[in-house]
Amino acid sequence: MKKFVNGIDSMLQQSLAGFSRCHADIVRLDAGSRFICRSRKKAGKVALISGGGSGHEPLHAGFVGTGMLDAACPGQVFTSPTPDQMLAAAEAVDSGAGVLFIVKNYAGDVMNFSLAAEMYGGDNDTVITDDDVAIDKSSSAGRRGVAGTLVVEKVVGAAAERGDALPALKALAFRVNAMTRSLGVALTSCTVPAVGQPTFDIGDGEMEFGVGIHGEAGRRRIALQPADTIAELIVESILDDLGARAGDEALVLLNGFGGTPSMELYLMLDAASRQLERRGLRVSRSLVGSFVTSLDMAGCSITVTKLDPQIVALWDAPVHTAALRW
Repeated sequence: MKKFVNGIDSMLQQSLAGFSRCHADIVRLDAGSRFICRSRKKAGKVALISGGGSGHEPLHAGFVGTGMLDAACPGQVFTSPTPDQMLAAAEAVDSGAGVLFIVKNYAGDVMNFSLAAEMYGGDNDTVITDDDVAIDKSSSAGRRGVAGTLVVEKVVGAAAERGDALPALKALAFRVNAMTRSLGVALTSCTVPAVGQPTFDIGDGEMEFGVGIHGEAGRRRIALQPADTIAELIVESILDDLGARAGDEALVLLNGFGGTPSMELYLMLDAASRQLERRGLRVSRSLVGSFVTSLDMAGCSITVTKLDPQIVALWDAPVHTAALRW
């Protein structure tokens, strides 16, 4: 394993220190390195807090700023942050209008955010994202929250920025999550620094279909396919589950897992968009980049969100964070 690292135990803290140095105009790092929050608190708005294990950067710290999150709580690599981190973040960013926790559906995240919500004395509520169609709806653990979480955070963040109240924001988050589906494929595994070797072995002529963002193996292993075929398989799975119909307007997020060049990601966006348009959907918004990663995994996910005028307006609203801005 070759990594830029001083020590496994200090890796996260030093990364957060560098992140906060680079983006000091937008964020600040809590003195105990427990969370990242906006450099200036905005009075009178509902505070949005998210978080999860590290290794998915720029999720979630990269989305702290105007028009998105107020704070992000990072755990160790692929490990949930603790309730005391979330509690400290809520106390730091609540400006009197309450707190909305946005939580990806993983057991550790859900449990710890739930404990923090119970411990917090202020007005708060929680929404759980579960956009991954690689997991069957009937799974006892439910579906995983993956790249669609970015869409929820952006849309709800814009609504919070304009002053929407906590109940309206929770309802909006549920609606956007319900209109969003994702599916990912991997060409390689990732290497967790504390382990020092790839999580799974995969041959040169193989790919994992339906991977998670914690290095999990996919729903099935298949022979490596041309990009158009991969896009067709993913889009077909998403649309079958989403119930999108010809004439629907859609947002497409083409997300890299950390080890895929931009050239290939844009190629995959073109392939996915053509598949959607062939089925009669109108792709009016798109975003390409490595936003919800799995360390150094080579691969990508496609996220499709059905749009309506309200969601379009909130997606287009100004945002200024380290990783997303327009």
